[in-house]
Amino acid sequence: MSKIVSVHSFRGGTGKSNLVANLAVIIARQGRRVGIIDTDIQSPHVLFGLDEEKIGRTLNDYLLGRCPIEDTAYDVGHTLKTRQGEVDLMGGNIYIIPSSLKSEEITQVLHDGYEASRLGDGFRELVQRLELAYLLIDTHPGLNEESLLSIAISDVLIIILRLDHQDYQGTAIMADVARKVEVPRTLLVVNEALSTYDFDAIRQQMERVYNVPVAGILPLCKDLLRLGSSDIFCLRYPDHPFTQELRRIAAQVTAPEPGL
Repeated sequence: MSKIVSVHSFRGGTGKSNLVANLAVIIARQGRRVGIIDTDIQSPHVLFGLDEEKIGRTLNDYLLGRCPIEDTAYDVGHTLKTRQGEVDLMGGNIYIIPSSLKSEEITQVLHDGYEASRLGDGFRELVQRLELAYLLIDTHPGLNEESLLSIAISDVLIIILRLDHQDYQGTAIMADVARKVEVPRTLLVVNEALSTYDFDAIRQQMERVYNVPVAGILPLCKDLLRLGSSDIFCLRYPDHPFTQELRRIAAQVTAPEPGL
């Protein structure tokens, strides 16, 4: 059974895109077909070294009615490499549906607008036509029509936050929204926690305050900062404690629903 997984935060800069990319690789290496869709149209991301000059159709084109959604999907599974060579995805694969990086196309979508329901239709069509086991949605931070739609249609919602008072308040809002739209499973991921903190105490406090399970606590990682988004962390550092925590998060995302 396919799952739609939204990765969301109340504010930007929390590490959503990095988390999405690493989860996609970890899940795909289990032999599953994974899609990543970047719905942050205002601030699009470049993942997996996808060459901007070689990108034809994007999510913007689909939203403006120029093409089917599957025409915006790019197979990047064959581009994955570790220091030892190519990555064996065990029959799985990764597809990216990027938003346009061109300023004129960003402006056109923002100016002309589009039917938000078209985005939801696109999610379902991608899952069906690419035979995806998981569709990971890298959302626009905060609350707007697109992010609410992404959350409402999700089987799993990951809310990522830092240990910051503004993030605390925003996370409370997001957790409440998830309950109101009846997301089947909501998980918290704490990012950039200092190594001197008591992670068990953080987990207990977060779960008590938000009444949401904490899937993982990612430490502030100097190796991740040095990488500077130039590679996928779990491929560059497969045995790193940070990668081990990413795997634990992925295991909770892919765990069967209770009672199934």
